[in-house]
Amino acid sequence: MTIQAPAIRTADDFLRWNEGREGRYEFVRGRVTGMMTGGTKRHARLMLRLAAALESALPQGFSVTPSDYAVRTPLGIRYPDVLVEPSRASAGDSLATDQPLLVAEILSPSSLATDFGEKVEEYTALDSLQHYLVLAQDEPRVWLWSRGEDGGFMKPDMIAGEEETVELKGLGITLALAEIYRDIA
Repeated sequence: MTIQAPAIRTADDFLRWNEGREGRYEFVRGRVTGMMTGGTKRHARLMLRLAAALESALPQGFSVTPSDYAVRTPLGIRYPDVLVEPSRASAGDSLATDQPLLVAEILSPSSLATDFGEKVEEYTALDSLQHYLVLAQDEPRVWLWSRGEDGGFMKPDMIAGEEETVELKGLGITLALAEIYRDIA
């Protein structure tokens, strides 16, 4: 769905327009687009569990935020489900970061193509990004894109099963899928 908003030409215009607005929107390729609202309980719990796991595993100096905080991408503004940035990367009243270290999306039927398609391209084009993580809702299964030693992103690793862990080398931590998916799958 594209929203008619002729006065919005830049990412900054969009952020000012979107602040406090009802509904959920992103700004991609110069267009304001509607986002899914009313996700499942499973989606909400996964987002909360992932954010909590990251918050507890990361040392001081990192900031973990949920879906109300934006990421500036080469094509506009996105609102990932969870992101991690250096604490010093942006002020407390900032509406978006351009220095995410990790971006995570939780799959839904309506977001599958976007999360595995254009978002991969947008997020992995960010110089600061170390990891892009996509989580399945219905089972302990994640896809992890990580920046390699050569500076480029490798093909994603698919990690599945409650007994598995996700190593986030760029953040120096490992997360247990059993913790993230506890009582969810």
